[in-house]
Amino acid sequence: MDKQLLETTLLDMVRALPVGKTLAPSDVAQAVAGKAADQWGPLMQPMRRIAVRLAKEGQLVIYRKGDTVDPDDFKGVYRLGAVRID
Repeated sequence: MDKQLLETTLLDMVRALPVGKTLAPSDVAQAVAGKAADQWGPLMQPMRRIAVRLAKEGQLVIYRKGDTVDPDDFKGVYRLGAVRID
């Protein structure tokens, strides 16, 4: 699995989102590996690690139940979005 491709695809997809919209990490994994669960499923842990690192670097935001979360302290289902400059 090419982690650089996963990261690049993630950033491209987040940057392409309409303002205020988010995406599921599984959307990115499917874009990289394919729609079958056995293809994209194994990418979910690497995806989470990449998302956490990018959130810490200020390149994206992690959301849970519509609220931003601390990249070091969140559990469960999450979504990803662009950094908003208000």
